[in-house]
Amino acid sequence: MTTTELIPVADGGRIRAERAGDGPPLVLLHGAVHDSRLWDHVFAALARHHTVVRYDARGHGRSTPPTGPFRYEDDLLLAVLDRFGFRTAGLVGLSMGGEVALDFTLEHPERVRSLTLIASSVGGYEWPRSAEAEAYAAARRGSVGSRIAELELALWASLGDRAPGFEVIEPMVRENAEAGAAAEKGHALDPAEAAVGRLDRIGVPTVVVVGDHDRPEIGVIAGRLADGIPGARLEVVAGADHYLPLRAPERLLELLLPYPSL
Repeated sequence: MTTTELIPVADGGRIRAERAGDGPPLVLLHGAVHDSRLWDHVFAALARHHTVVRYDARGHGRSTPPTGPFRYEDDLLLAVLDRFGFRTAGLVGLSMGGEVALDFTLEHPERVRSLTLIASSVGGYEWPRSAEAEAYAAARRGSVGSRIAELELALWASLGDRAPGFEVIEPMVRENAEAGAAAEKGHALDPAEAAVGRLDRIGVPTVVVVGDHDRPEIGVIAGRLADGIPGARLEVVAGADHYLPLRAPERLLELLLPYPSL
């Protein structure tokens, strides 16, 4: 059975979360212009082995937008782990969700059982300059929803509308592009605490996952994460772009379901 909660946060807003299943807790974190629909094709299967929670980050999906500075990491701790009574949990994060999971693990290592970093970004990484990257960054700075969605789908959903999962990807991106970009501007994190220089402090079992059709920069970051995190394993998934949980859900489940033994 799946239950839905609207969890209060400090500014009077609400975070929408879904919980299902029974077993070792697993929390799913989506990316910057996504919401919890990112996990539609794996959520039910994971719930057969885990107590699994997926939630919409501030300003995404059906969670309320922030009204001032906030931290995604605090929301994960207070609104999710503490709310559901999880002493520890496995964290599964894609893109920005992976970055949040990394930052959270460095800050609260005692609360994390395992990490799965899918097409992850990492705080402090210097992205190479390109015309495409500059156009995307400009659209996000201006919170221009239609332009963000257009570029997101072209650059990051490169397998296009004939590949699996596009029926979820397109509406999810278009509905979250503007509000998600605006919400991210309120996220407060000290640049001195950037994770890219502290990967050797991660002490939990970690799997780094990247699709073979993702952006080249994500492949570079994946290699850096796998090399920098002690004992981390790198998995390259065929037939997947940045939207790996929707493009190749069966392979992702194969990687995730061994976690009850950890």
